Formats: sequence, C-alpha cells, structure tokens
Amino acid sequence: MFSEQQSDKETTVQLIMTIDGKKYRVDVEVEEGEEVRLAESYPTTTVQAAPAAMSGMPMAAPAPVTGAPPGGVSAGSDKICRSPIAGVVFKVVAQVGQHLEVNDLLVVLEAMKMETNITAHMTGKVEKILVTVGEAVQPGQAIAEFA
Repeated sequence: MFSEQQSDKETTVQLIMTIDGKKYRVDVEVEEGEEVRLAESYPTTTVQAAPAAMSGMPMAAPAPVTGAPPGGVSAGSDKICRSPIAGVVFKVVAQVGQHLEVNDLLVVLEAMKMETNITAHMTGKVEKILVTVGEAVQPGQAIAEFA
C-alpha cells in the first residue's frame, strides 16, 4: 500500500507492511531531491529539490563502476547464483555435487541481525560453493556456481 503527503521541504510516504500476518503502518520521510521507487505495480514519485551541496549536507562521492560484477565471475553467466544483499555468511547449506531444484536453500546470510535465505535460481548440480561461513559478501557477489 502506498500514499503520499507533501509539504514544502519533504514528502512523507506511508507504507503498510505485513510482517508475520500483522499489518504495520509506517510513515517514511523523504528528503527533497530523493526519488522514491516502488515495485513496478506502484507509481514512482520524485521530490524536486536543490542538490545536497546547496542545502549544507555533504555529498558522497559516486561509487566506482567496474566492467565485471563483484566476485570475479563474468556478467553473462546464468549458472551463477549471486547475493542480492550485503551480509555475512551464517550457514552454507548446499554441498558441491548436490542436485538442487529452483528455490532450494543454498546459503543463509545474516544482515542487520536478520537471517536471509539465499535459494537456487535454477535447477541443477552445484559445481562450486564460492563463499565460506563468516565471510562478508556484497550485493552481486557470486555465491555458488551450477554445472
């Protein structure tokens, strides 16, 4: 659910989130100039504002762009399962040689005190597990490779 209230300097986006079957109404304040992007089925709202440097806020340097994705595996490989988030490997469930179906559990990551299941994106045999327990991973980093 999405609604919007706008004032001179900020926009408040109201979200209704369901967690464990219980609905929570959350008001999120969006600073001027920030873009709010929601799922494709929801509209995109942009708040017009001056750049951060003009408002007295320090501006972050842009992140460097590299030709290859993190993890050193080519971008075209659809046999690579990648981490969707940054986190620390909590548990490696899958084993090399194991046959997995789509959505079978590969790895559990911990991020912000929450465990996130990383599941197989394809059916196939696990050729390599590319992470170890305790390792920090970044979004897009290769987790496992399928044969």
